[in-house]
Amino acid sequence: DKGFNLCFFWGHTVLEDHDHSPLAEGDRDLPSVKIVQGNADFAFRFYHHVASETAEKNIIFSPLSISAALAILSLGAQNTTLSQLLLGLGFNQSDTSEQEIHEGFHHLLHMLNLPNAEIKLSIGNALFTNDQVKLVKKFLDDAKHFYEADVLPTNFMNPAVAESQINGYIKNKTNGKLDDVVQGLDPEAVMIIVNYIYMTAFWKNPFNYLHTSEGDFYVDDQTTVKVPMMNKDSRFETYRDNILSCEVVKLPYKGDVSAFFILPDQGKMKQVENALSKDVLLKWMKLVKPWRIELALPRFTISSNYVLQEMLRKMNITEVFTNRADLSGITGKPELKVSKAIHKAYLNVHENGTEAAATTVFESVPYSVPPEVKINHPFLMVTVHEKTSTILFIGKVKNPNET
Repeated sequence: DKGFNLCFFWGHTVLEDHDHSPLAEGDRDLPSVKIVQGNADFAFRFYHHVASETAEKNIIFSPLSISAALAILSLGAQNTTLSQLLLGLGFNQSDTSEQEIHEGFHHLLHMLNLPNAEIKLSIGNALFTNDQVKLVKKFLDDAKHFYEADVLPTNFMNPAVAESQINGYIKNKTNGKLDDVVQGLDPEAVMIIVNYIYMTAFWKNPFNYLHTSEGDFYVDDQTTVKVPMMNKDSRFETYRDNILSCEVVKLPYKGDVSAFFILPDQGKMKQVENALSKDVLLKWMKLVKPWRIELALPRFTISSNYVLQEMLRKMNITEVFTNRADLSGITGKPELKVSKAIHKAYLNVHENGTEAAATTVFESVPYSVPPEVKINHPFLMVTVHEKTSTILFIGKVKNPNET
């Protein structure tokens, strides 16, 4: 019974430091439009499972990265294993064919990886294959065609060498931010799937380092910590959601990406988390309007490491982890299952890096005192690629000092 190490690794984002128009009418025929809804559904369903397991911890993950790795796996799945994977990903096969799903990912990854001088965003996939096992040519061809996957023969009989090869690849692709992701490799492994996402982005409207000062962050009723608080008096797109009792502040990066910071009123985090969905996010994206505010936002770095089997089982993706799995499209033989699925992510938000220091912007501000939005207790953050309406990262900062 060959275990198939399916490892998802990703996502490093360094978030260094305009109105959202839903997809234009002319864009509705683009292949990626077919998968945007399913991807967004998956993102928030996954968040709800993570949040229920880790109520007191920081959270950061890339839903796109998990979806892409599962979609590659589905290329080799058959029967119930396949239908569970696609349904779990948010796709109903009667509405969206397999071909449309893979073409959608192909187009989306192409759009996201377009060279852009203003933002560094790279998303990629790799299959580390057991050099002793012959894999089905169609599976490898499809993985290369739709997901531009690197296929890298690997000697799993020597786990130390294989781990070093895989970890070196991931470290290189994420600029050294993700290290030692793979440990304890099974010499019997048939394949490891790796997806990575790496983003370095700069605020369109950076914070001035000189205005960063130590401030209080109220983790809970009993705990207050000191954090470096970035401050800025400027026009920000904001929205007060009185129904859900939270403030929403949009901070655009250079390029097509924006971060939405969601600050629930004290004691309302659970209420906001429970309501989080693609429809709520879409509502906020439409309703944020520019207001002059005094914004205080902590500088922070967080990272997370998830073993995905349990989360995915709760999303009804179960068979692929059992001896009933049908992944015969990968090796041509049925006896193959996923033995490991890992997701690792890292997020760093700061004033702006060195570029900001060289381009000081003087803002003339009237003397009136603007309303304050102090992000000084637990908050949520959703990073969106606006051109494709794709959620790149979802995070919750419970304590900015806990990396």
